[in-house]
Amino acid sequence: MSSHADNSLLKDKRPSGSKKVWFTMLFVIIAIAGLTYVKWWPYYFKALKAAAEHSIGSSILTGDQAAAPAPSFQSAWDYAVDYFKSVWKAAVLGILLGSLVQVLLPAKWLLKALGKAGFKSTALGGIASLPAMMCTCCAAPIAVGLRKKNVSVGAALAFWLGNPVLNPATLIFMTFVLSWKFTLMRIGFGLILTFAVSYFAGRLAGQAPIPEQVQEAVDQPEEPSGSFLTLWLRSVGTLLLTIVPAYLITVLVLGAARAWMFPALGAHGMNTVLAIVIFAIAGTLFVIPTAAEIPIIGTFLSFGFGTGVAGALLITLPSVSLPSLLMVYRSFPRRVVWFVTGSVIVLGLLCGAISAVIL
Repeated sequence: MSSHADNSLLKDKRPSGSKKVWFTMLFVIIAIAGLTYVKWWPYYFKALKAAAEHSIGSSILTGDQAAAPAPSFQSAWDYAVDYFKSVWKAAVLGILLGSLVQVLLPAKWLLKALGKAGFKSTALGGIASLPAMMCTCCAAPIAVGLRKKNVSVGAALAFWLGNPVLNPATLIFMTFVLSWKFTLMRIGFGLILTFAVSYFAGRLAGQAPIPEQVQEAVDQPEEPSGSFLTLWLRSVGTLLLTIVPAYLITVLVLGAARAWMFPALGAHGMNTVLAIVIFAIAGTLFVIPTAAEIPIIGTFLSFGFGTGVAGALLITLPSVSLPSLLMVYRSFPRRVVWFVTGSVIVLGLLCGAISAVIL
């Protein structure tokens, strides 16, 4: 009798299944509302602009010039202002969703869908990235939140990488502004990066499939560990303290150093192997808003840079950046972060080499 009463009391202390459903629905509503305001609705009008004018604006990297301004504090400040004007809404939304992932979505539900080390979890993570359409830095807090919920390395990486490289809106802009050939190149290498690189990175992390006894417990109720407000404020505070300082500093540094990272090449060096290597590495480290690679590439092409350089930037500029790598560095094994960084550079080199031949 006593044992039955204790079990009943324990059951009563657990959140009901309906509560978990309501929390999940709340997360979905917030995500849809935020993405509609920050991404989907503005991108609809931006797509109309791209179709009508074959342009989405000037290059944030160099303006209408072939070279970036000389390194200085003013150069750093100007770039940081322009950059954060473009991304601040998405950055706030990324931090909001990254914190809410940790407190609203049931851990065992996420574990069941995205917790395994196999390709299925990686594929689901990549597919889940498609509606978000965020740049690498804005998607990073959500990837961090997913890792805090024990989502597999492969799934979290696929979500993080798929956001910038398989962004449907960016692909539409690219088709109207550059050409369908660039779009096909981006899709092909983006699929490799999002799904293949993420999967092998997960294998490199040494993850094993979820043990059978854990899998059997996936649908069991979870024990509460604090009030919603307390947990949410704690998760927001942790994200702000661990992400924002490095984010601000590295954007300023990269803004100042962009003239060194993207040198003005002479006519003899516009499409050489060395140029492709330089721009592939620079593109991997540099930070840009969503779809900013399109006017950057368009500007470089208009000043005579070869399609090899354009192909390298097509993959490396949006995929990762020094700020986003620093954001996720503590959430993934170090060897995984280095593997992803190296993979982006290699894929950028391959895309550049192929582009130099066929575009």
